[in-house]
Amino acid sequence: MTPFFQCGRYRFELAGPDYRPLVMGILNVTPDSFSDGGKYTQLSAALAHANRMIEEGVDIIDIGAESSRPGIEPVSLQEELDRIMPVVEALRDCGKPLSIDTYKPEVMAATLAAGVDMINDIAGFQSDESIEAVVRGQCGLCVMHMQGEPETMQSAPEYSDVTGEVIRFLQEQVNRLVAAGMVKERICIDPGFGFGKTLEHNLTLLKNIGHIQQSLQLPVLAGLSRKSVIAAITKKDVSRRLAGNLGAALSAVAYGTHIVRVHEVGETVDALKVWQATR
Repeated sequence: MTPFFQCGRYRFELAGPDYRPLVMGILNVTPDSFSDGGKYTQLSAALAHANRMIEEGVDIIDIGAESSRPGIEPVSLQEELDRIMPVVEALRDCGKPLSIDTYKPEVMAATLAAGVDMINDIAGFQSDESIEAVVRGQCGLCVMHMQGEPETMQSAPEYSDVTGEVIRFLQEQVNRLVAAGMVKERICIDPGFGFGKTLEHNLTLLKNIGHIQQSLQLPVLAGLSRKSVIAAITKKDVSRRLAGNLGAALSAVAYGTHIVRVHEVGETVDALKVWQATR
């Protein structure tokens, strides 16, 4: 297991007496995200939300300018840049690492040049261009597994062994990055909850987070917040999933997750404080 995660200008220790799971806060600057689309499209609203997350104890701010909800159509490169660059420029000196949720190499390169600290790629850096965009410097990476494409990924996802197949994909992509010159201390992995998975697949992956982490010897990021897996279990709409979100986050860290990607930062930070104090 890597002893720390190098996230651009910031270094997070992954063991020791002061270790605690990291909270990545979601900042969607899109009009069509599944849970908060349109709330933070104005720069002033996006910055206010980011500052609120900082006050609540966020560790990493993950900025997304293109929705990846099931069935969504992709946006153009220029539109994504127009949405994301003003936010990056306003927040790059906020005192917290900035992550960019994108699969486009051009967006990766532009935001890294503007000073961001991490790239979170739902496509898992499968293209040579994406690897070329991120391999230099100190930026952290999140390599995620997704079966299919966002437009069709939830149509009929199938696996013979979901955990084994996810591990194999992640290992292959990590090997490609390392071969290109990336050090493992800059990489974390994401099983891709909700990205081409049924409820059963998601629960199986959640229970096997420790196995995934041990197999790759890298920190695991889990993004379960407000997703359909929470809805399927709780039968609550997206505005009433806080308790389910907290339960999922605590379950993920109990199974070995190092980073939880969430919408409700303050509540998650408090829940993790109690969890850690009572371990």
